[in-house]
Amino acid sequence: SENGTRCVLSSSSEFPEGFFTPQERKDGGIVIYFIIILYMFLAVSIVCDDYFLPSLEIISECLGLSQDVAGATFMAAGSSAPELVTAFLGAFVTKGDIGVSTILGSAIYNLLGISAACGLFSSVVSRLSCWPLFRDCLAYTISAAAVLAMIADNRIYWYESASLLLIYGCYILVLCFDIKINQYLMKKFSPCCACLTKAMEENAEQQPLVGWRDESGPLIRQQSRTDSGIFQDELDYSQLSTSLHGLDDISEDHPNVFTMPEADMKRILWVLSLPIITLLYLTIPDCRRQFWRNWFMVTFLISAAWISAITYVLVWMVTITGETLGIPESVMGLTLLAAGTSVPDTVASVLVARKGNGDMAMSNIVGSNVFDMLCLGIPWFIKTAFINTSGPIEVNSSGLTYTAISLVCSVGFIFLAVHLNGWKIDKKMGTICLVLYLVFTVLSILYELGIIGNNPTRVCGN
Repeated sequence: SENGTRCVLSSSSEFPEGFFTPQERKDGGIVIYFIIILYMFLAVSIVCDDYFLPSLEIISECLGLSQDVAGATFMAAGSSAPELVTAFLGAFVTKGDIGVSTILGSAIYNLLGISAACGLFSSVVSRLSCWPLFRDCLAYTISAAAVLAMIADNRIYWYESASLLLIYGCYILVLCFDIKINQYLMKKFSPCCACLTKAMEENAEQQPLVGWRDESGPLIRQQSRTDSGIFQDELDYSQLSTSLHGLDDISEDHPNVFTMPEADMKRILWVLSLPIITLLYLTIPDCRRQFWRNWFMVTFLISAAWISAITYVLVWMVTITGETLGIPESVMGLTLLAAGTSVPDTVASVLVARKGNGDMAMSNIVGSNVFDMLCLGIPWFIKTAFINTSGPIEVNSSGLTYTAISLVCSVGFIFLAVHLNGWKIDKKMGTICLVLYLVFTVLSILYELGIIGNNPTRVCGN
């Protein structure tokens, strides 16, 4: 630090060297990076649509999960796999603050940016339920406040990281008894929540869990909100629902991924994506097909690993591109890198929102942020409790005050926007979230550049 200016490491220092020199990139090599970035977006979309979300549907049905619980748990964990990998890299490999900065820096994008994408890119109006959004926002606020309190003194102790795991454990426990808690609260506050309860029940009754198999018919039967809990209500004791609900009765197999689409534009995209389609077909069992149907957990884990690998390449290319174009580090971290690390969440949420599953999309958005807090707690706990037991982990908490205000305000604004919009996701909701996200981003960039506040930064060595 010199003259009050904070020195930050270049984002590219966290990645390998590019395959072009800086001068070669300026002379036209940057076009190759743009092509790779677009191809990585296409690859993430294929993984999510063909493997990740279908495996999530079968997992959810086996466990009897409702839309919002599935979105807040398995969907959030799978699409947030890149953040978990990033946190481990930051704690054990780079020894830097990349995990903290990436996760906290992309929190606002996750809430407002993805919500905007779900509203603007979906032609279906999705109704939302009060309880799932309140539950996930409350859990996220508590976990974010815990992380910010931990790094306030720039030190992380083992008991602090263990408390993060405990908070997430309590969150999962609440999800296990989600149906009973929801029914109790709705009965308790029925005068003010009656309309929301009715909308929630109608929404759950009319929609399948995920149901993106429009051509061949849904693989899973439709289920109502009342029979979708992990623990069945009609029993006096806890019993995990493991029935596949008639999967063996399905005789038709899903169309092969190598079947060429009929539309001309889709044919062009199919030809361009054929290499990635072939690679994924050879490495991931397609649980939509009869032969691999019981391998859905393997499909889920391998597709999550592929999502992490593709996202790593995507963020790597975005970082080098931003550096070549001369975009300031602070600006790139708040925009391009935040969006890049959240590509799986964006794609998965938009795909389910386009099918009318609003609760699942919103629970994935907020639940991913809750899981991101856990992503910090796991490597911190392993390092402080088992590897480096002599002392705490040193972290950099510069800009903590503004980060705390931004996180709390973004949660409040998303809840207020949903309420004012009549508890539904549509283009109006998307526009509101987009405007809020742009406002937060501009203020964040001005703060990072030192134009407002007292937090000027520069890249170390420059």
